Amino acid sequence: MWAEFAAKRGLKMDTDHDAWAFGDHADALARLTLEGVKTATSSAHPLYELEGEPLPAAGEYSVILDSREEAVCVIRTERVKVVLYRDVGADHAFREGEGDRSLAYWRRVHEAFFTKELADAGLTFDEDMLVVCEEFRKVWPE
Repeated sequence: MWAEFAAKRGLKMDTDHDAWAFGDHADALARLTLEGVKTATSSAHPLYELEGEPLPAAGEYSVILDSREEAVCVIRTERVKVVLYRDVGADHAFREGEGDRSLAYWRRVHEAFFTKELADAGLTFDEDMLVVCEEFRKVWPE
């Protein structure tokens, strides 16, 4: 998929990009991204620090994978904000496109997800944890 996208956009094959799947429910979230419903995601900032990983940045491309690690679509990161978990707003929850798209739904599923993800790394969740809020748009297929 990346080769076809890069060729159509006049990008070099080695243009920096990443390939990844959404944490839980990779297939459903990839489908929502492909459909243009999901235009944002969030991740636990402490895990970036723990793993020494750079934060996503505006202008970066990612190939979204399904649970079988097959390419579904290409996205381009538009904006990245780091905020306290408790300060994530309704607009971001809506852009994530999950469930009823409400902030209450977002908080319920993300608290459970972050709690598990952080516990696996020996860390604990709390509402003062920093969250990386990434906004993107699907750029391929058109």
